[in-house]
Formats: sequence, C-alpha cells, structure tokens
Amino acid sequence: MSRARLVITAVVVEGRSQADVARAYNVSESWVSRLVARWRAEGDTAFEPRSRRPFTRPAATPPATVALVLGLRRELTEAGLDGGADTIVWHLARYHQVNLSRATVYRILRRHQLTAVEPAKRPKSSYIRFEAELPNETWQADFTHHRLADGTDTEILCWIDDHSRYAVSVTAHRRVTGPIVVNAFTTAVETYAIPASTLTDNGMVFTTRLAGGKGGRNGFEQLLDSLGVIQKNSRPNHPTTCGKVERFHQTLKKWLRNQPTAATIGGLQTQIDAFVETYNHHRPHRSLAHRSTPATAYTTRPKATPTGIHSPHSRVRRDRVNAGNVTLRVGGVLHHIGLGRPLDRTPVIMLIDDLDVRVIHAATGEIIRHLTIDPTRRYHGTGRPPGGPKGPRKTKNPNPQ
Repeated sequence: MSRARLVITAVVVEGRSQADVARAYNVSESWVSRLVARWRAEGDTAFEPRSRRPFTRPAATPPATVALVLGLRRELTEAGLDGGADTIVWHLARYHQVNLSRATVYRILRRHQLTAVEPAKRPKSSYIRFEAELPNETWQADFTHHRLADGTDTEILCWIDDHSRYAVSVTAHRRVTGPIVVNAFTTAVETYAIPASTLTDNGMVFTTRLAGGKGGRNGFEQLLDSLGVIQKNSRPNHPTTCGKVERFHQTLKKWLRNQPTAATIGGLQTQIDAFVETYNHHRPHRSLAHRSTPATAYTTRPKATPTGIHSPHSRVRRDRVNAGNVTLRVGGVLHHIGLGRPLDRTPVIMLIDDLDVRVIHAATGEIIRHLTIDPTRRYHGTGRPPGGPKGPRKTKNPNPQ
C-alpha cells in the first residue's frame, strides 16, 4: 500500500488529525492537507503519481529559435555539409547573431530525433595525434576516386595544409600521374609559397622508395629536393598517418553525393571549385581552435619555409648495352646514353650521383663514359658520328674526258 493511501485511511477512516498523521508518517502537514483535498475532489485518482514538470518554462529556447536550428540542420544536410551541433552553433552566431550552447542545440536535435546513434569506435585517446605548428609546415596529399554520370572513373588529387586543413589544391583527372602531381604542386606553390615538408603515402606518383631502387627518384621527389622541401611518407598499411587528407576525402565525397552527378571532368572540376570555396571560407572545422574556418587558421599565423637543404641521391645500377645505348631514369624521365654499337650486349655498371653518371665495363672495370645528365635532353650521344670512322671523301672530276 502506498504512503498516500495510508495517509488518507488514517485521516478519513480512523479520524485522526492531519497534524498527528503528518508526524506519524514523517511528512509535512501541508502535503497531508493537499492530499486529502485532492482525494475528496478526484477520488482514487489522487493516488496516481503526478508529473513534476513546471507549468511555465521562462528559460526555454523560443520556438522561433528552435525553428531556426531545425532549418539550418535541414539546409546543411541537404547541401551535403556537416549539420552537427558545433556547426549549427557557428552558423547561428556568424549569420544570425544568435548565441546558443552546443548542449542546447544538441538537445533540440535529439528532441526532434535528428541525431544518429553511431556504433562504438576506437577511442580517440588511443591514436597518436599530431598537428603542424604553423601553416605551410606540412602539406598532406593523396587522391581518391569518383565516377561521372556515364560510369567513367576519375581521380581527384587533393593537397591540404596540415595545420589549418586549408585546401591548397583539389583537381580532377582521368588518371593521376607523376607529371600531374608535379604540375599541381607547382601551381599550388605559385599561389601559397613553398611548404617546409610534404606528407603522402607510398604511391608511385609520390615516391619510388619502395620500388627496390629501380628508376631512381621520380619527378616529384626531384622537384622537392631542388626546392629544399622535406619529403615524409607514411608507413605501409598505416593510412591513419595521412588521416587529415583522408577525412577531407570523406567530406568532399559526402558533398558530391548531394550534387547532380557531373557528366564531364570539367563539370566535376566546377563542382569541386564550389566545394573548396565553401570548405575553406564558409564553414567551421571541428578540429580547429574556436571552430574557425580553414582560411582563417591559414592566414592568421606566419608561414613556415623550407630548410633549403639539398640531399644528394646516389645509386648503383647494372644494365646491358642495347643498340649502342643504356637507359637511365632521372626525375621520372627516361634518358638514353649513347655508348656505341661495338659495345652491344656488354654488361655495364652505372654509378649515379644525382646528375653525374659513370658507365663502367662490368668485366674489366674500365670507365666507358663519364657524363653529366642534361635534364632538358632525352638522348646523350657519344659526340662521334654514327657508323664509325669514314675513309677519305671522294670528289667529282670537274673536267670529265
């Protein structure tokens, strides 16, 4: 039996005073009085639990503000952008001069069943996190895939600043190749200056360090070395090392899925340019201090500069003379070095120190040729006329008989 029923029984049936019952059951006399009055007015329904919700809520969020929060949530998600509580708080303060806490916005979204329950994930504290101290201290790069309206696969090459998450270059291509990486990096450097370092995975367009020593440096590695830029690469099978650019890919793809599918690479590039403008200048980044935009974080601090240190690249290559030539790849470009037809099928050893090359006879140790590679030329001849030495030149008789 509930305490309320015992109190009513003691007052009404036993005829005890309300003060005596209040002392016996350790409750206030006013509560006993209200309970008896309610029972006489409502009967047994007086024993049911009553809500403690207040009749008025003067501190409640105004309905107009709630509608604004829900409207922003709808606009952001329909545009393929982040519509979480942090982003909505930023938009409210920046564009509507309305200040709400993140907790208030989250409660509004949850009340209207607009929050998704995410599965349990690995705790963030278990990751080793790093962030560059200054803009241009490190640029991260990688490329991802995207299909056009007719199913054609394309690749999107992305360069972002590690400190600010600012997208310095995002370009669409049929296939990302070594020369495309060099051109995109060069264009970004012309706009944003030279970074101190780069961070990429071990794709062949970025590095040949896992290619077994064949081919030497590619064009991108050669360019970074000439600019004094430190090149950093992630360990194999550790994509979280380049996690910032991987997260950027997710944000970009989410936005593209909410746009009309582009029919051409040119149309895709137009969409990408619109996204980059919004991403850099018109949306806050959750990982940045004060939830600022990448453009704000990129422009408010001084820029890091490269060390300017040149690291020489030496290697040894074994080859066999073919058609009077041996080939050597320098900076991703194949060069032909002429040695002469008489040396066909001769095994040789090439000692390469940057552009300085010595070609040595593998059997005798004789230096066959010593030259400096000219990057602007593809063929480096011997300097001798083809076909070997020639006899005296015959002249026509000016006075034939």
